[in-house]
Amino acid sequence: MQRRSLLLALPALLATHVLGATFEVSHADAEWQTLLTDRQYKVLRLAWTEGPNTSPLTYEYRKGTFSCAGCALPLFSSDTKFESGTGWPSFWQPLNNAVETQPDTSMGVTRTEVHCRRCGGHLGHLFTDGPPPTGLRYCINGAALKFAKS
Repeated sequence: MQRRSLLLALPALLATHVLGATFEVSHADAEWQTLLTDRQYKVLRLAWTEGPNTSPLTYEYRKGTFSCAGCALPLFSSDTKFESGTGWPSFWQPLNNAVETQPDTSMGVTRTEVHCRRCGGHLGHLFTDGPPPTGLRYCINGAALKFAKS
């Protein structure tokens, strides 16, 4: 039982590491819980991953901007969104000065975690199997995003 408890706590430990930093937008944990839906809170503040194909934003292809659900910072343009076949919204490039990355070893392998540079919210992960021109795939949880059509 202790091993399972530790494994379940790893995402929260990762989030604490990132979220312990100073960001332009910050709130006490209790305030984040009131500002966000349960799903948004788990993804953005506890670094959970939503299930594949559970977000309508995976299939959102109108022109517009995808912003952080935690602080409304514009993160991705619809011009860089593509169908990755993974079940999560995927982008080949973020907007300038929108996201930051850091190593994530929470699942026993090293991945690159992507978080909002303004509030530190966990967005998803970065992979190197994306399309040209960058070859990158920002695999982002739909719960971490808000969409505004242009």
